[in-house]
Amino acid sequence: MIDQLLELDRELFLYLNNLGSETWDGLWLIITNKLTFIPLYALLLYFIYKKYGLRPLLLMILVISVMITFTDQITNVFKDGFMRARPCRADGVSDLARFVAERCGKYGFFSGHSSNSMAAAVFGGLILRPYFKNLIFILLFWSFIVAYSRIYVGVHYPLDIICGMTFGALSGFMFYKLTKYLIKRYLN
Repeated sequence: MIDQLLELDRELFLYLNNLGSETWDGLWLIITNKLTFIPLYALLLYFIYKKYGLRPLLLMILVISVMITFTDQITNVFKDGFMRARPCRADGVSDLARFVAERCGKYGFFSGHSSNSMAAAVFGGLILRPYFKNLIFILLFWSFIVAYSRIYVGVHYPLDIICGMTFGALSGFMFYKLTKYLIKRYLN
């Protein structure tokens, strides 16, 4: 059963990865770069400041820092625990895939980009939901694009992405609830 699932994962990866073309490679490398979305994060922090004020913003910056550290470190625990080779390093896959990324880590289960972007999307969307009702849908779409970029550049399988996004969504929700509690307890 697991072997069949992993084979299906490999096949889906190869299909999705090979949809790419050199024309779009540069765009997907920009999307997959962690620094690309700093302006988006700054805009979200600005919205939080305008809607909540300085003290809640400072608290949220602390919580967001802990959230990203948490998702990133748990991702590393899973990668080191499962030791699933990334597609760019896997026999029978690397020679059939389009490898666009500038570098490729050793293990890939599950995707840190996917978990971090989804955690940020869920957290930011829920925090700002009373003021920007549809923002969460935009942020979720952004997270899906970031996640797909990891398949496009050849460094993650679809299951890496799905599990990363699931973990990120749960983390984002958990830290959103923590933030609401901390604001209610210490700032009101």
